[in-house]
Amino acid sequence: MLEINMDDVIAVIQSITPQLIAIAVAVVLGIVITIAVNKHTVANTANRKLIHSTSWVAVGIAAIVAVALMLAGPLNSMITMATATKHELSQDTINSTNELAVNIEREGITLLQNNDDMLPISNPGNLNVFVWASTNPIYGGTGSGALSDAYDTTSILDSLHDAGFKTNDELTKFYTDYSTERGAITVTSADWTLPEPPAQTYGDSLVQDAKDFSDSAMIVIGRIGGEGLDLPTDMNAEGTTYNENSSDYKDFPEGTHYLELSQSERDMIDLVTSNFDNVVLVYNGANAFELNFVNDYPQIKSVVWAPHPGQAGFQALGEVLNGEVNPSGKTSDTFLNDLTNTPSWNNFGNFPYDNVQEFEVESARGVRSPRFVNYVEGIYVGYRFYETAADEGLINYDETVQYPFGYGLSYTSFSQSMGDVTYNDGKVSLDVTVTNTGNKAGKDVVEVYSNPPYTNGGIEKASANLVTFEKTKSLNPGESQTISISFDDDVLASYDYKNAKAYVLEAGDYGISIRSDSHHVIDSKNITVSDTVTYDTDSNTHNGDKTVATNVFDEANGDVNYLSRANQFANYAEATAAPTNYSMPDDVKATFTNNGNYDPTKSNNASDEMPTTGAKNGVRLIDLRGKSYDDPQWDSLLDELTFDEMDTLIANAGYQNAAIKSIGKIRLSDVDGPAALKDNFTGVSSIGLPSNIVLACSWNKDLAREFGQNIGDMAHEMQVSGWYAPSVNIHRSAFGGRNFEYFSEDPVLTGDLAVQQVLGADDRGVYSFTKHFALNEQETQRNGQLCTWADEQAIREIYLRPFETIVKADGDAQAMMGAFNYIGNLYASAHTGLNNTVLRGEWGFRGFVETDYFSGTNYGYQTGDQAIRGGTDAMLATTSTTNHITDKSATSVKAMRTAAHNILYTTVNSWRYADGEPTESMAAWKVAAITTGVVLGLLLAGLEVLAVKRFLSRRKKTVEVSSAQ
Repeated sequence: MLEINMDDVIAVIQSITPQLIAIAVAVVLGIVITIAVNKHTVANTANRKLIHSTSWVAVGIAAIVAVALMLAGPLNSMITMATATKHELSQDTINSTNELAVNIEREGITLLQNNDDMLPISNPGNLNVFVWASTNPIYGGTGSGALSDAYDTTSILDSLHDAGFKTNDELTKFYTDYSTERGAITVTSADWTLPEPPAQTYGDSLVQDAKDFSDSAMIVIGRIGGEGLDLPTDMNAEGTTYNENSSDYKDFPEGTHYLELSQSERDMIDLVTSNFDNVVLVYNGANAFELNFVNDYPQIKSVVWAPHPGQAGFQALGEVLNGEVNPSGKTSDTFLNDLTNTPSWNNFGNFPYDNVQEFEVESARGVRSPRFVNYVEGIYVGYRFYETAADEGLINYDETVQYPFGYGLSYTSFSQSMGDVTYNDGKVSLDVTVTNTGNKAGKDVVEVYSNPPYTNGGIEKASANLVTFEKTKSLNPGESQTISISFDDDVLASYDYKNAKAYVLEAGDYGISIRSDSHHVIDSKNITVSDTVTYDTDSNTHNGDKTVATNVFDEANGDVNYLSRANQFANYAEATAAPTNYSMPDDVKATFTNNGNYDPTKSNNASDEMPTTGAKNGVRLIDLRGKSYDDPQWDSLLDELTFDEMDTLIANAGYQNAAIKSIGKIRLSDVDGPAALKDNFTGVSSIGLPSNIVLACSWNKDLAREFGQNIGDMAHEMQVSGWYAPSVNIHRSAFGGRNFEYFSEDPVLTGDLAVQQVLGADDRGVYSFTKHFALNEQETQRNGQLCTWADEQAIREIYLRPFETIVKADGDAQAMMGAFNYIGNLYASAHTGLNNTVLRGEWGFRGFVETDYFSGTNYGYQTGDQAIRGGTDAMLATTSTTNHITDKSATSVKAMRTAAHNILYTTVNSWRYADGEPTESMAAWKVAAITTGVVLGLLLAGLEVLAVKRFLSRRKKTVEVSSAQ
């Protein structure tokens, strides 16, 4: 999603250009007539003045008509949303939201290291808090996931004070005097400056005063990210902006990136550790950071990961430090010693094609031309690669991985006992008993993994795959809880896109293990699949699919050498190397489309019959509430819609559902974002919850359900019906700009938590737009005609898996937001295979699909005509660009009718229709505009009447004078 920026402004100007031109032409004509009609051309004064006055009255009428056309047309939606009634949250809801935020952060904070049991500090006292970020921490990301500034925030220092710590005010003043703001990060530009006073500026007295104040210290390292821009993989690359903290050295020497220490930070850590023996380091960021430097400093006893807490969540940090809360978070990503040693490192970023001049488009930000990104690692994303590569001998695990996926420490200890694993009638079942063997109450997580049988050169399989997980209740010392686990065996299947072209559960032994994290096995037992099962018939589909899942994305495979486990990853170096060929192949060119070459008439079906429109059947939308998607009465309702009404519903869906008065459809409000509700037009926002990365680290499904329910409660008070969330793309790279709002590198952890958010919101009648569908794992060039190449196995097992989980749990009367990128060489929101074959056909989705932010004129590849034929129903547009349907053929109108059905089915089943047909009065601005137009019209008419009267009076006088002579 986009915040308002120059692209938006230009798009608005472009949409009203015809009316502006009309006004300009009218004014010019008025001036020309005024100049031309003078005493030399029209000697009669009365005639001359009448022409002058009439011409300017005509100019005024033309201006009024043009403005009216602007207001009724391209500016209608935008002004309606901007002038809508502002609905604020009640104090009770603010309080409950803050309480939930703290609870989520309590369980999301992850203890990564705790040497010598430095934590908890059970008797809080004086504490030196070092690093500039301690005074300006990260509360959330930027862009659609940004938090509102209308609510108070709990800072790190506030949290420490509330927890009984007294912090060094002299240090705090030193940092705030140095700077009060970090670099600005927006959707289209970023200042990556990390303000940090050079070590030599601390001065001996400041350091000595700190030592006198306390013998303990805390260091805070902060990193931010946001929509529109990925984190810099090279801080010295062209276009990367940041200010140095010293003229004596570079903060980021050549070859360094944003997710490692700057020189100023490293110098500061040297200073702190040389003066303090008991140091706790807090990492306040959403992206996995290179924390291997802690091994160089034995003084750093404890390491705590405290991701984006929202506006109140930081309260939990002090509670964790003083022991009031026992940390129970687990990493949602793998932390590496060197982030450049990842399979995706060379294939994440900006890769422009060098032979696509014919597809270049002019935009507000210059010429845009197609890009590409190769998902070369296939299914080996995150821990799936590191565990498998270690098993195959490709890597030394301990040298590569610092903190595994699913890893986290506690102030107590637990044991997990795995009971018998039974495998009957396609169901795998086991019990896991968790016992608190320590001396402090706490929670633990049961993580269940599978290790499938692998044949060298056969279907690609990772040796560790999270199958399911559960978090325990709070267990007192000595207390136990038995967790019952069960799952269908088809979740163990792999997708074979080369041979079977279907999901396959191969015969052999499957290791089912419980682990403390992805790497450390607590216990493992085998189940045996006797015969290979191929899910390729209507009576034997995979995971409850409505139709057989078979290859849909062959064309997205591209000419890419994908990483393979064969022969101990023999092709690793070749497969993961940076691209060398930047040319789009001719066969790809032949089917590549953007707004420059797309013609809807070429895909018209001559056998299509024109649907009925504009019928008078007397059916109201409310009559369909609660009825099935296939209820025959839908046809009667849809027959009533005119072409223009369907177009309004489809084209004007940016942050709203448009009103259709004839059927009782009111305008509904759909808003951002993943951690809060933000009305970008009225300016009303809810208070912000912690980012999804925190929820992922909590591994707590119940908290995720509460998250969704809380969003629903706030939506009711804000009169919001649709929520542009959750965001379930995968952390393919640690440098992903939106990793804060996405959950994890793992699709199971992502999907199982996100689905609870959706169900929670649905408990309150709010429909969720799960996003971004699909393969939107980077921000770089996301709307630059970005061709994403991936094999079908990875697409299905990794990138579509969270969406599938959500749809199969609650795909009824929900919504889906498309992605900016292309899949292969076809725009995701026009990809029939994705939106119809998979989403609706295989998974049984019943709801509507909306584009991501629609700016077809600026981006050059979005058009409503193509989108509705590709299975997308609504355009997230706030003004007129290429979002309206231009083709009126039977094929097009049939697609419009389907789109209208999908939108209306979801909206009528939302909470706004729960108490009968809602009413809606005319927007105040429209009343004012009509009133103003009428008044101005009457005024101009009056002026024209006055001009004519004066003309007649002058002519009468002229005649009388002539007669007298």
